[in-house]
Amino acid sequence: MTEELLSLPVPHVPADDHGVAWLRASVVRFSNGAEHARRRALTTKLIENVNATTLDELATALDLPGSLGDIALIAPSYQPHEPITAEADAAVERLAHRHDEETAARIGLLVQAWSATHALAEHLRTGNPAPPVPITRRATEDGVIEVSLAAHPFGHGPHVCPGRKLATRIAKNMAFRAMHHQDEPLILPNAWDYASAVALHAAGFRAIGTTSLGVCAANGIVDGTGLAGRETVALARKLSGLPCPVTVDLESGFGAAPDEVAELVAGLGIAGVNLEDGRPHGLVTPEEQAPLISAVKERAPGVFLNVRIDTHWRGIALAETEERAKRYVAAGADGIFVPGLTEPRDIEALASLAPLNVLAGQRTPAELRDLGVKRISTGSLLFRAALQHTVATAKAVRDGGVPQAFSYAEVQELISPGTRSDAG
Repeated sequence: MTEELLSLPVPHVPADDHGVAWLRASVVRFSNGAEHARRRALTTKLIENVNATTLDELATALDLPGSLGDIALIAPSYQPHEPITAEADAAVERLAHRHDEETAARIGLLVQAWSATHALAEHLRTGNPAPPVPITRRATEDGVIEVSLAAHPFGHGPHVCPGRKLATRIAKNMAFRAMHHQDEPLILPNAWDYASAVALHAAGFRAIGTTSLGVCAANGIVDGTGLAGRETVALARKLSGLPCPVTVDLESGFGAAPDEVAELVAGLGIAGVNLEDGRPHGLVTPEEQAPLISAVKERAPGVFLNVRIDTHWRGIALAETEERAKRYVAAGADGIFVPGLTEPRDIEALASLAPLNVLAGQRTPAELRDLGVKRISTGSLLFRAALQHTVATAKAVRDGGVPQAFSYAEVQELISPGTRSDAG
């Protein structure tokens, strides 16, 4: 029934020649028939080659740089059932140097992206399963009705915004960044394939990472050798469609030049990456690592860059770790990760520099929170535990035990297309 209702026309908006009323009357969102088809084609063309990771990048791509302040004023008045404010009208006029359909399409796209990304990002951050836009409106012979979108996490029907995929990506980036600035640390489990990732998401984890050891070992590759680039990228592309933020361990960039790594990060469609200063031959200097960090942040500013500092598990003193952390943050790193970090005083010192990621294990999330930690990841723990459980289960079968496992049907359900919801 909902599908039929969503196929009904959107309510008519009166024509006008200025302000929000002009914008409403000129965009694809509030038009029908041939007019809708023409405007949709125009809108789709405007974003067909756009690869933005932030709203600022999207605004620039739409020839509206620096416009987000005005967009924020327009958004509360954009929907036809909302009152138009003088501030919103003035904001439209500042952006509409020409009152034509293409200008309206650019502004309308950005308004809808602004509203959608903020709403969806907050839902992703808090784990709220409700759609960010709960209802839409359609015209019937008996008047305007409200149609629930409860079964459609991010829009649906012929009037859904053509920029939905792009807005979803930006929303995931925003949500993932916000997860590093909460009172409670982000608990980040690390998957090694599609099935482990969707199982973790289904268990209620709001963001998923990957483990380089798990990805490497599952493909017969020794971790830390920089040889799992193809496998890591293939997994990242699969996981980018999940309805939650995903961050991927790219080791040190698999030997690629900084600009090549930056281009890769921008094109993966994921919310975060890990890059480490360890190499197969040892640590690189901060002077070598900083250009890689800067290149990635310049090309993909919305992707959360967690920089792993490999000093601690090479037995190097905290002073050098701190110096590296400061250099990396100055180069653009959004967060730092120091595996092997366990001493409370050391943790507190580094947590004051940037959102700090530590490995789960020796201290509780509450203890780490009190030390200033913002992210607790499982690293390779889950993969190693799964491997051990696999062997234990096989032994139980051999020895007459009763092994515990997901059912066949449960696994099929986990990896069904339905797990890649419209928020993905």
